[in-house]
Amino acid sequence: MTLVERFLKYVTFDTQSDQYSGTVPSTSTQMDFAKVLLQEVKDLGIEDVHLSDHGYVYGSIPSNVKKTSVPTIGFIAHMDTADTFKGPSETPRIIKNYDGESFKLESGVIMNPNKDENLRRSKGCDLIVTNGYTLLGGDDKAGIAEIMTALEKLLTEDIPHGKVAFAFTPDEEIGSGMEDFDINAFGAKYAYTLDGAGFGEIEYENFNAAAAKIEVKGVTTHPGEAKDKMINASLVAMEFDNMLPAWRRPEHTDGYDGFYHLLDVKGNCEHCEMNYIVREANRSKFEAMKEYMNTVADQLNEQYGEGTVTITIKAQYYNMAQLVEPHKHIVENAKKGIINLGGTPKSSLIRGGTDGASLTYMGVPCPNLGNGSFNHHGVTEFANIQQMEKCSDLVIEIVKAYVQ
Repeated sequence: MTLVERFLKYVTFDTQSDQYSGTVPSTSTQMDFAKVLLQEVKDLGIEDVHLSDHGYVYGSIPSNVKKTSVPTIGFIAHMDTADTFKGPSETPRIIKNYDGESFKLESGVIMNPNKDENLRRSKGCDLIVTNGYTLLGGDDKAGIAEIMTALEKLLTEDIPHGKVAFAFTPDEEIGSGMEDFDINAFGAKYAYTLDGAGFGEIEYENFNAAAAKIEVKGVTTHPGEAKDKMINASLVAMEFDNMLPAWRRPEHTDGYDGFYHLLDVKGNCEHCEMNYIVREANRSKFEAMKEYMNTVADQLNEQYGEGTVTITIKAQYYNMAQLVEPHKHIVENAKKGIINLGGTPKSSLIRGGTDGASLTYMGVPCPNLGNGSFNHHGVTEFANIQQMEKCSDLVIEIVKAYVQ
């Protein structure tokens, strides 16, 4: 099976994660997909592979060199997709030798290279696009297809390599992909995620991240008798949001500036709930942003009565930069591989995070590599086939570098 054939097969599995589920994995379709991947790995002839009760696929291929000092290098991609749209139920459309012009998806959505730098740079390449109603699923099934293809090459071609570990994980999109990850079962000393952006990207800085849940308890009365009695929970929730700085919203920030992002609101006069994600690159500023949310809750409780507003903040991951820095060879070897494949290495801040950020704090430094897919979490998502192929080849270059 080719890389593209794998990818087109994988994306037809609808593996949206669900932050409200309470199970691991958060959706049964992820476990179904994990079982398919498990069988495919076995069909490649890999004996060291297993599926955990929580939906993690762990495996490795043994070293084929006598040198004993070669560290085990691991590669990770996640199986879930964002909950914004479903994945495609049919094989997505392939555009051969893209001409660089605007084109229309089935839904009527226009793909415009003048408004999309990644699309503009893809002129002359073969693209995989959505129908305009669904996600594509390149985040992160492109990464899975690339790792699988690299594993097959390592098994069938004469390529010197040390022990190579791999893992396919659930629930990355809801920030819990590493909560049940078994680093001993994984077995890598250093690792890489293949989780988005173009070939040539090597990312080892990311946002610190937390999830915040706000619950508001109101007091309901007949509106005709409400004076000095009613507390409308939905209006208090709106007040909470208005007390957060507007310039800290995602649509007003870029670069290293963090944000509060309101994911959803649901409620009525009696009870209202809001869910936020909090992101910031600088750790001290990140802590200050979380503390400010607590301060806002305290002020509203002082105004409306203790217990009106309850806030729960849960850490998700932290900036990996300071922990990757002492092991810069994992970045340098990736850069050398990119150059060997004719690319130009690029490093930038991830305005979010990957499973690699959490894994780094668990003791396995793990920067992120591009996977050749773009415009994630929306219907204009697309994948560049030529870039995907080079991203897969980069896996090979990295494991070769550790032998050399």
